[in-house]
Amino acid sequence: MKKWFILGGGALVVIIIIVLVVGVSNLGPMIKKTVNTYGPKITRTQVRLGDARVSLLSAEAKLENFFLGNPEGFKSPKAMSVGSIDLNVDEKSLTKDTIIIDKIEVIAPEITYEKIRGTDNFQTILNNVKKAMGAEKAPEKPAEKSKSDQGKKILIKNFIVRDGKVNLAMAVLAEKTLNADLPDIHLKNVGQKEGGVSPAEAFKEIFTALYAKITSPAVTDIFNKEIKNLAIDAQATTEKAKKQVDDAGQMAQEKVKSTTDKVKGIFGK
Repeated sequence: MKKWFILGGGALVVIIIIVLVVGVSNLGPMIKKTVNTYGPKITRTQVRLGDARVSLLSAEAKLENFFLGNPEGFKSPKAMSVGSIDLNVDEKSLTKDTIIIDKIEVIAPEITYEKIRGTDNFQTILNNVKKAMGAEKAPEKPAEKSKSDQGKKILIKNFIVRDGKVNLAMAVLAEKTLNADLPDIHLKNVGQKEGGVSPAEAFKEIFTALYAKITSPAVTDIFNKEIKNLAIDAQATTEKAKKQVDDAGQMAQEKVKSTTDKVKGIFGK
């Protein structure tokens, strides 16, 4: 009887391990599905994640080919694309109400900052996020929701963006492309003060920090300088073209005068 109990206990442990391995191995597809399903509801734009690969031993994930589309009314095909995002999760927190993410590192994002009619694409997306958060909180009072219905919260210890590029898109630039380096970002303990926040709230804080860097003097000063140089070049080109036209006109007048003089000579008038 005792021997059966030991064997039974061992089998139970094996079953638990199998369940855990199957659950964690499905974490990658779950992350991909969550981003692709929940992302568009928060931003009201296209959001796509190509793949999410999870390491069972280190609780690390690599997210690949992230795409953030532009809101309606903007001509650029995208607001941001990222080839690789590294994610490190505290695996012990996966079964708790608040999931602790030790690190999210966004590597070499390519950002298109488009300005139209006194606004821009990132401000519009940020406004969409705020509206989504309002809709998220509006339907019922907190007291009417049980703790189990409130959904998972997240706490991000380190959020890092590095080696990013910003491309400026404006109608007046036509086919011209202006770009600048994005200053690196390092946010710490996102959601810690509240004991964890919803994905929408975390996204808002992160996106606000990203927007601040995109519109910082480190970026806008470069764009303003390049636009000024383009204006100077355009003026120089215009003046050169005008001079060429004036010179051509002068040459034409001289040619006409010369021809007239010759005609006068022929007819003796």
